[in-house]
Amino acid sequence: MEKRNKKIEHRIKRIVILGPESTGKTALCKQLSEYFNTIWVPEYAREYVENLNRPYNYNDLVKISKNQIETANKNFNDANKFIFFDTYLIITKVWFQVVYHKYPSWLDNEIKKNKIDLFLLCNTNIEWEFDAVRENPDNREELFNIYKNELEKYNFNYKIISGISEERLKKAIKYLNEL
Repeated sequence: MEKRNKKIEHRIKRIVILGPESTGKTALCKQLSEYFNTIWVPEYAREYVENLNRPYNYNDLVKISKNQIETANKNFNDANKFIFFDTYLIITKVWFQVVYHKYPSWLDNEIKKNKIDLFLLCNTNIEWEFDAVRENPDNREELFNIYKNELEKYNFNYKIISGISEERLKKAIKYLNEL
């Protein structure tokens, strides 16, 4: 049984959707999972922060990171060809750096060792929309460039997703079909 699960897991491509706030990551995850008839993993950080009765702190980001690691290492027997992750440890690492100017030393190791087949980096050409968890309306371009630099630093396979609505989805599908 374990051998079979390893074979299934090996066939499943892990795709991470990342980018600055309000760039359509969640919408793209949902659309892609529907298109490819598979599952997607929602952004845990949003859920975690929304349920706090206080401002988040450094230790909260550590907990969020650990949850992301656990989630990335799960067996996804319900996945079909792809599994989509709404955000990833790179976003959390940058969040640590922007807010606290430091991050846990083990985070780099975790980012390197988790096998992600493709990152789809969402561009900032979608208008920023307010919600209670978002806090970076003015530095989205800067964050986009930081994420891009991180992907390149780790030598990860990534594609930039630009455009609006259907155009973004079509580009993402094209890149996924090329895998």
